[in-house]
Amino acid sequence: MKKYNHTTYAILGILTTECRSGYAIKQLIDQSLNHFWKISYGQIYPTLKLIVDEGLATVDISAQDGKPDRKEYSLTSKGIETLKVWLEQPIEQIPIERNEVLLKLFFGRNQSIEHSILLLNDYKEKLEIRYQTYENIEQVISTHNTGEDLKYWLFTLDYGKRITKAAIEWCIDTLKQLENKGELK
Repeated sequence: MKKYNHTTYAILGILTTECRSGYAIKQLIDQSLNHFWKISYGQIYPTLKLIVDEGLATVDISAQDGKPDRKEYSLTSKGIETLKVWLEQPIEQIPIERNEVLLKLFFGRNQSIEHSILLLNDYKEKLEIRYQTYENIEQVISTHNTGEDLKYWLFTLDYGKRITKAAIEWCIDTLKQLENKGELK
């Protein structure tokens, strides 16, 4: 079976939900997947074209008054099978996080401790906002969704909450050490 990139598999997966148009796909990505998987409009439409060309999905076009034609995509049996095969494969490698804060901190001896403290306080505040966002998302999806996807969506959300909470705790501990004039404990 042909191998595709992860964006293709993500969009195949999204098409198993109620999202059928490029716009709806982007909305779902922005509201949920974006916290762990980023896909731009510039990737969505070429990928939709690819999956139609490959026979993984069909497209139904309907006219709209005063608007461009609406394209709605549906997975074919080949598309469902392709997604299923990919889902059942083990992951190729553990993802590597690119984190600008860690990069800057790694070279922290080249700046004042005060600047490192400012950097970490700013990062901690952003993490706290992210954590609150996850809490809000959890409340919304738990209230408005009861389908089979809910528990899986909550699993990924729980992962994000735990990683964010751990990062906040790391910030607190690292800040304490920096505030003690850089003495490691």
